[in-house]
Amino acid sequence: MKIGVPRETKVLEFRVALVPDGAAALSAAGHEVCIERGAGEDSGFADADYEARGARLVDREEAWAADLVTKVKEPQPDEVALLRPGATLFTYLHLAANPVLTQRLLDADVCAIAYETIRNSDGSFPVLAPMSEVAGRLAVQIGVSLLQKDRGGKGLLLGGVPGVMRGRVTVLGGGIVGVNAVRVAHALGAEVDVLDIDLRRLTYLYDIFRGELNTLYANRANIERSVVTSDLVIGAVYLAGRRAPTLVTDAMVQSMEAGSVIADVAVDQGGCVETIHPTTHADPTYVVHDVIHYGVANMPGAVPRTSTFALTNTTLPYVERLAELGTEAAVAADPSLALGANVWRGAVVHEGVAESIGVACEPLPSKPE
Repeated sequence: MKIGVPRETKVLEFRVALVPDGAAALSAAGHEVCIERGAGEDSGFADADYEARGARLVDREEAWAADLVTKVKEPQPDEVALLRPGATLFTYLHLAANPVLTQRLLDADVCAIAYETIRNSDGSFPVLAPMSEVAGRLAVQIGVSLLQKDRGGKGLLLGGVPGVMRGRVTVLGGGIVGVNAVRVAHALGAEVDVLDIDLRRLTYLYDIFRGELNTLYANRANIERSVVTSDLVIGAVYLAGRRAPTLVTDAMVQSMEAGSVIADVAVDQGGCVETIHPTTHADPTYVVHDVIHYGVANMPGAVPRTSTFALTNTTLPYVERLAELGTEAAVAADPSLALGANVWRGAVVHEGVAESIGVACEPLPSKPE
């Protein structure tokens, strides 16, 4: 199979979808690996590294014209037009909050498989997990920086010092993003509230942090109390393929102290804060009601060396399977991968995406064509 790896074009997105060792494995299996020139540079991989491992360097158009195109972030509008009909696109898509891109993919007559909706039988999201770990940790790191007075914040040291109160952090969601945000905030010495609707998850968090944080059921009253008294609020909600629910209202944000910070990791699924909208690494923040909002939708792109290795550790086995069996057979043989299918040759085939954008959900083909 011809596998294309385009260079990422989202603003200040520095990751790449395949490391040179991955190119070597695919080439050894008999596949043609086409890397767009410069695709790996920002993650520390030179073109020569890929060539030495059997890949071929190509221009943008040839990378996008492959049978299987694998990348990191969703394609930009002009890139969808470069996909050939019947091709497979394998990347993060987050279509629930992007009906325009969904329609472009439907019109392109392609199979679009989203990293973030691949789901194992135990309920875990194996390809979403590593980037969620990075984003959760980064959210606190970024929040700490934004709380500095020179960055527009209230001038608060999150962990405090002896004789001075600690800062307060609210984490909405106890999944992978949430637990990693809690881990960093707790290590810094902040007072932490974590909210979730899964009491088993709250029990787990209470136990692993030895009761040194507040675990709260995520009802409206608890959310409001925590949010309005927090210095840093982190949105960490994820519903498979669906638009994130709005948990933090405009009124709650208005009640927060001036110079507080909101970092909504759920922004790529529409966000769980009413006042959030997507931003970029080039222009990451804006202010509403004197509260700093951070809404970068590709946070792990800021640490591409770590993120690329973490991501490709999980994606390469799927790429190998898709290339070896073909998309239809690979999806038919693997229920987890089948849940990753979002768009299939002109139809939306993921229930969460269909529900979020208000279209009919069609069944996946039951067997290879």
